[in-house]
Amino acid sequence: MVKQVVTTMCFVLFHCIISYWAFMSSCSIHSSTKTSIPAIARYFGTKGRYEEVNTHLIDDILAINNSLVKLPSSTCSEIHLTAIVRHGTRFPTTKNIKKMRDFYDLVVRNATNNLKYLSEIKSHWEMWYKDEMDGRLVDKGREDHRYLAQRLIRWFPSLLTKDNLRNGRVNLTTSSKHRCVNSTIAFREGLMTGLGIEVELEPAVNDALMRYFDQCERFVKEVENNKSALEEVKRFNEGPEMKRVMEKMADRLEVPYTSITDDSVEAAFYLCAYEFTIRKVNSPWCQLFDEVDAQVMEYSGDLKQYWKRSYGHDINSKSSCILFHDLFHRLNQVVSQINSDGTVLQAVTVQVGHAETLIPLLTLLDLFKDDTPLKSTNFATQQNRTFRSGHIVPYAANLLVVLYKCPEGVRMGVRLNEKSLTLPGFADPVPMYEDVMKRYRALLDGCDQETVCKMNYT
Repeated sequence: MVKQVVTTMCFVLFHCIISYWAFMSSCSIHSSTKTSIPAIARYFGTKGRYEEVNTHLIDDILAINNSLVKLPSSTCSEIHLTAIVRHGTRFPTTKNIKKMRDFYDLVVRNATNNLKYLSEIKSHWEMWYKDEMDGRLVDKGREDHRYLAQRLIRWFPSLLTKDNLRNGRVNLTTSSKHRCVNSTIAFREGLMTGLGIEVELEPAVNDALMRYFDQCERFVKEVENNKSALEEVKRFNEGPEMKRVMEKMADRLEVPYTSITDDSVEAAFYLCAYEFTIRKVNSPWCQLFDEVDAQVMEYSGDLKQYWKRSYGHDINSKSSCILFHDLFHRLNQVVSQINSDGTVLQAVTVQVGHAETLIPLLTLLDLFKDDTPLKSTNFATQQNRTFRSGHIVPYAANLLVVLYKCPEGVRMGVRLNEKSLTLPGFADPVPMYEDVMKRYRALLDGCDQETVCKMNYT
């Protein structure tokens, strides 16, 4: 307990320091940039805000949009919710901060164009990102989870109740990463604020579930630590579309083409994205891209997620078997309890992890699968692709699995980012639970984590 208190105090102290840096930097930025949403914000991919996926939240962050959800008949009642949630908005990682710093230095030293936005960067913008920030949660990230919790109370008023909180029927689990722990704490604050109650609700840290990808030997060796696994990404970043983005940026800066690399344009894109998602600033960095450039940058990011976390390699999705089984084991328990005495012991389970937690699981469920795989050569024909990481896993992305007790039996609904999803193979968005079990029977019987993660597994 003492260790936990000290750790919490360290988190709070660090957050205060980071907030001070952010505040001081915001004071130095020219006020004219704080006017609007960047035109390219929809292309930020995994660095995008939740509000770009649910635009109604821009006007009312606590609004729930019933038109986005398909429900079973009014004779059904909710009996269980599992929410698997990505952490909230965070600072860049140290690796990306270095790229951003290098690009900023290049612009300040070498850019000669007298465009207004370049003058603004040179005169008013300071490189305020520090290595120590390294992916930590920002204030906006805490808000993401506080408000999500309060919206879930509105979505599921019979499950997220004072009584369920008091009696331990709401459970929180998190990855050990600080951004996930602090997101979970913020989610808990949102629950207590929304319900007007103070209770003991300590989250459990479980990396085996929420960071399963780190512990899957085959995934680590064949994909994570294998450069050839992302060959399609490399080819695209060396291909004509990305080359054109680099040339256009060099022209805008009036620097030699050799000065701009794919790391340069990625850093510029991150500077635009982070300034907006963290500080709500339509930054002059965003002026370095037009819409076509942004589409290319989005596709590069989507290719990386596709080949590293999704359909690109079979082990990507199979690495999530442990989370898949955890979900269905809990759902089966709830169904058994309903069929016996009707008492559900876990009304709500909330599990906070990463984009890397959600994407493989969604892939295992066969969701967001395009007819044609994403490759380095088909950017032009993939403009209407289903697999768009920014639509699937923005900050605070959430997969909601809901069980309903109905006169005909138990039904199951799935929502992603508070919008109904229809599972592959079903016409009904809220099918019978036993039919869902049949649909995924092969995985329920054969997707064993220990086996699939062995190097000799085929």
